[in-house]
Amino acid sequence: MNQDSTLYVGLDVHKDSITVAYAMGLDEVELFGKIGTTQMEVDRLCKRLQSKARHVHVVYEAGPCGYGLNRRLVEKGFDSMVCAPSLIPRKPGDRVKTDRRDAFKLVRSLRAGDLSAVHVPSVEDEAFRDLARAWSSARDDLKQARQRLKSFLLSHGVQYSGRANWGPAHRRWLSTLSFNSAWQQLAFNEHRRTIEDRLAQGERLEVALREAVVGWRFYRSCWPCRRCAASSSRRRWGWCPNWEICRASTIRDS
Repeated sequence: MNQDSTLYVGLDVHKDSITVAYAMGLDEVELFGKIGTTQMEVDRLCKRLQSKARHVHVVYEAGPCGYGLNRRLVEKGFDSMVCAPSLIPRKPGDRVKTDRRDAFKLVRSLRAGDLSAVHVPSVEDEAFRDLARAWSSARDDLKQARQRLKSFLLSHGVQYSGRANWGPAHRRWLSTLSFNSAWQQLAFNEHRRTIEDRLAQGERLEVALREAVVGWRFYRSCWPCRRCAASSSRRRWGWCPNWEICRASTIRDS
C-alpha cells in the first residue's frame, strides 16, 4: 500500500457492468478492468482499491443507476463523488465514446479538479422524491387518458354541450353514452375505466404525500412557498408542486 499518494478512480457505470480505471497520484491512468454491479463484486473492488493506497477518490457520472453505489463507497470510507455529465470538459470534435475512454477521462478530470458534483440526496429525500414523482406521473397519465377519450368521442362526432371540466355532471353524461358497435363500446368503456383508475391512483398518492410531507426535513422551507403562492395546483392539491426546485434552492442557500 502506498501511504502517501492518492488513488484516483473513475467508474463508467452501466446496468450490468462497471468499467474501472485508476491512477496513482500523477502516474499514467491504467485500466483496472470491468466488474459486475452486484454488492459482492463492488465489495471485492473496494478491498482491492484499499490495498493500493490509503486515500482513494472515486467518481462516476450521475445517471439512471442512481446513488446506491455512491452510498456503498462512502460506507467503505472512500471519498466518492457523483459528477454532472453535462459539465464534464470535452475537447471539440471528441465524439468517440467507449467505456474505457469514459473511465479514463473521469480519472483525469477528477485529478485535475475539473468535475462538478451533483447533490446526492439522503435515502429519505430520495424516497420522498420517488413518491412525489409517482404522484406527478399519475397526474400526467390522467391528463393523457382524458385526452384520448376526448379524441375518441370527437372522431365519432360526440360532443358535450356543457363545460367539459370532468366534474360530476360531465361524468354522468359520459355514463349515458353508448355505441352501436360492441367493439367501439368496449374501447369506450376501457377509456373510461382508465380515467377512473388514474383518478383513484392520484388520490391514493395524494393522501400518502400529505402524510409524508409533514415529516419531511424540507417541509418548513417548502410549504407554504412563495414560488407556489399563486399556483392553482397548490390550492387544489394542498402542497408544493415545485418541491424539488424549492429543495434545491434551500440546499443552495444553506
